[in-house]
Amino acid sequence: MSRVPSNAILLLRSMFQKIFPMVDEEINYWRNRAKQIPNEELRTQAIASIDSKKFHCQGGGVYSLLAGNQNKTAIRFIVAYQTISDYLDNLCDRSTSLNPHDFRLLHQSLKDALTPENDLKNYYRFREEQEDGGYLAELVATCQDILKNLKGYEYICNQVWQLEELYADLQVHKHVKAEERIPRLTNWHEQNKKKAPELTWYEFSAATGSTLGIFCLISYFLGGKIDEKTSHEIYDSYFPYIQGLHIMLDYYIDQQEDRMEGDLNFCTYYEDENHMKERFDFFIKQSNLHAKKLPDRKFHEMIIHGLVGLYLADNKVRKMKGSNNMSKALLKSSGTTAKFINFHIKFYYKMENS
Repeated sequence: MSRVPSNAILLLRSMFQKIFPMVDEEINYWRNRAKQIPNEELRTQAIASIDSKKFHCQGGGVYSLLAGNQNKTAIRFIVAYQTISDYLDNLCDRSTSLNPHDFRLLHQSLKDALTPENDLKNYYRFREEQEDGGYLAELVATCQDILKNLKGYEYICNQVWQLEELYADLQVHKHVKAEERIPRLTNWHEQNKKKAPELTWYEFSAATGSTLGIFCLISYFLGGKIDEKTSHEIYDSYFPYIQGLHIMLDYYIDQQEDRMEGDLNFCTYYEDENHMKERFDFFIKQSNLHAKKLPDRKFHEMIIHGLVGLYLADNKVRKMKGSNNMSKALLKSSGTTAKFINFHIKFYYKMENS
């Protein structure tokens, strides 16, 4: 392996020694809250979303490094917001409802979490299950409490609201009746084509499904390092390319699981493995290109390489047909840092499960 940049070693050390323990502390709190949910279905989905998607919070937690001495507060926000996102994803994926109004109202909680002045609502109004013991409301209120009364939110609020709106639109369109999903998603893409003209409808959809841009903006905000110009640069870099890379990797490792569950998976729309490889390579190159324009450029480049290394370290990957060639190609395209992170994350998972 070529010489590994020292900042990659420092990042991994921070992840394992500082970030992951703080993330675990927050996750344990929300897992205990989830166990207290009175309704069985809501309780099951809340606990399952935490247990199966913990690494979303771990990955998001890396952005707390941008918050300086407010890193613990940033982690509290990131874990609460990501927990809402993962919980709602489970509620919609394994839904007792196929009602778009239900999905829209559930995801209003994410907008409220980013809007401190908004009142809490009955987010379950359009579904049978109602009693969550205040779980979702507490998650939303936790995010609101962190954001309120702090100066500078006006510099990022429009960007975080735009990213949240795109995310919520995706969740509504992809969870309705199976026969309505593709027409809704392609029509939505057509309406928003100017935002990402080089992307297909399924790549555009993927790019809207990430929370990384929001975590980046919020962490800079909490660290007092944001202005209007920077917020626009972050938005333009993270959407669509860095976020698109993030979610296409997420879909890549979930292909087998989604096939079994009958869930929509955007990777299945590529012509073949080579086409997918070419497009993933395109996302990696564009992400790196856009990261060069950002403050803390090396951090954002490491995020890009880290995404490739992290996702390809998942145990699901080695069970997939053709994954060895795909992994080698993407790690080669991403460079030494991605390979280094991939190796150490695999080792970490092995130790954690031993």
